[in-house]
Amino acid sequence: VQLQASGGGLVQAGGSLRVSCVASGRRTFSSYAMGWFRQAPGKEREFVAAISGSGGRTYYTNSAKDRFTISRDNAKNTVYLQMNSLKPEDTAVYYCAASSSIVTIRAMYDYWGQGTLVTVSS
Repeated sequence: VQLQASGGGLVQAGGSLRVSCVASGRRTFSSYAMGWFRQAPGKEREFVAAISGSGGRTYYTNSAKDRFTISRDNAKNTVYLQMNSLKPEDTAVYYCAASSSIVTIRAMYDYWGQGTLVTVSS
């Protein structure tokens, strides 16, 4: 599967942004669990959120739990990450990734998008 992330940009602290990731390939999109990760400058890539293939289960890192929402539209082969109440520490490149099962471990994801930069100004 090929993944294309988009929707990043510059937003003020307290604002909202939605990033998207479109998948393409031969395998049915709903057979993949999808995840969002982020990598801030000088830091390792970290898990943000994940969603099962059907969309019925989701997982979040603690810092995202009450502010971010992951969702998917299998008819559009797209996964979204709605980010509200953004903070400067949310500044990072956000990556979408696909896995055979819903997991939070980076190494378990087989396919990665190219990333989209989110910058939150104070």
